[in-house]
Amino acid sequence: MPGKSMSQPPQSGTRPVNALTTVSAPSHQGWLEQTLQLALTHRQQGGRPFAALLVRDNQLVASAVNRMLEAGDPTRHAELEALRTASQHGPLKGAVVYASGHPCPMCLCALVMNGISAVYYAFDNEDAAPFGFDSSAAYAALRLPLSPPPLPLIKLPSPIPAAALYGPQSHD
Repeated sequence: MPGKSMSQPPQSGTRPVNALTTVSAPSHQGWLEQTLQLALTHRQQGGRPFAALLVRDNQLVASAVNRMLEAGDPTRHAELEALRTASQHGPLKGAVVYASGHPCPMCLCALVMNGISAVYYAFDNEDAAPFGFDSSAAYAALRLPLSPPPLPLIKLPSPIPAAALYGPQSHD
């Protein structure tokens, strides 16, 4: 078209929309479903099937995936990655974490120490065990009972089965 540039600057007040944000505030279930989609995408790209979102005042502060394989670092769990990113944007006290799976002891400790108010997750250790992703042995070795939990740990229904996220069952 005459007089029109093929690439126009964005209009005032417009901004690119991140795939993990929405116009209206998601519910706990909505945040968890975004977390599961992130974990599933990461697994399909060859990563470990874990993701976490950190949300404060119903606003996404950080999204992360498990980077253990890529980084060769066993501490690069999704929850810790989300904490690292979010801590650069202010205090974490009172924030909520959405995780694809029940946090391991290392992640749970970091979440408690940083004042996270609650964790919502899709799959517990029993769901993950057939696929080799069970952290209950670590809890037992550390003698860390989860009853009562140190912060609310709330399992929500998953729109996908554990096998869709974790892949074939482990035959160790």
